[in-house]
Amino acid sequence: MNAAMEDKTVIITALNEAWVAPNSMFDLFLESFHIGIGTEKYLKHVIGVCVDNKAYERCLHLHPHCYLINATDYDQLSGPNNYMTPGYLKLVWRRMEFLREVLALGYNFLFTDADILWFRDPFPRFFPDVDFQIACDHYKGNSSSKSNWVNSGFTYVKANNKTIKFYEFWCGSRWRFRGRRKHDQEVFNLIKRDPFVDQIGIKMRFLDTLHIGTFCEPSKDVNVVNTMHADCCKGLNNKVSYLNAVLRDWKQYLSESFLGNTKKAEARWRRRHRCGLRVR
Repeated sequence: MNAAMEDKTVIITALNEAWVAPNSMFDLFLESFHIGIGTEKYLKHVIGVCVDNKAYERCLHLHPHCYLINATDYDQLSGPNNYMTPGYLKLVWRRMEFLREVLALGYNFLFTDADILWFRDPFPRFFPDVDFQIACDHYKGNSSSKSNWVNSGFTYVKANNKTIKFYEFWCGSRWRFRGRRKHDQEVFNLIKRDPFVDQIGIKMRFLDTLHIGTFCEPSKDVNVVNTMHADCCKGLNNKVSYLNAVLRDWKQYLSESFLGNTKKAEARWRRRHRCGLRVR
């Protein structure tokens, strides 16, 4: 309640012990808010949702709004949890259940992974009167097309009966599909054309990577990018290393922009911020 905006919107990120360690991901995340253009004002609306006690204690040292999920299997959730490991899948689906509960309490949310740097205020980029908006690993050029390949690490959702039903359906679909264990994005791409989704009438939009950038499909213009996500980058240490490089580029861009010279910074932006380890 204390973190909510006037329209009952909160910004949520998920944290564990490894991600809040000194000089790790959460430090970079918070720094980007402080130096971004028009982003520092949103820090008071950010809630760090922690899955283990050490993450909660460290979060409280850095930030006023921290929430501890009561997790009996916290020992499996506190490490780096590389992509598609059992710990990774536990974290992903624990997060999904928590977000469903947030909607049920009547709060809108912008969920942002902690490996996302905020450079500019993203809220002006959101579509008005849309129930569900989600970032893309690969954007096909049409914000309404369900052929876009999504990334659930950046999702803006309005609390209403349609989104509550959709999240219940999404979480409940985890075990519907045969084959290897699936994360939330894979399940989303399997259910997005399900007749039930049309029946509940949820209005969806998919966010252009020009503004909501990713390492899978980096934004091509540093002058308009709002956020940058280290998806398609494998391993916590690797993510931290590359995001540090991106943050240095951003600081240089701000410096050169102040002096009226953005060409040098923009060229360097295009060369770097590509992790090199792609995850499909």
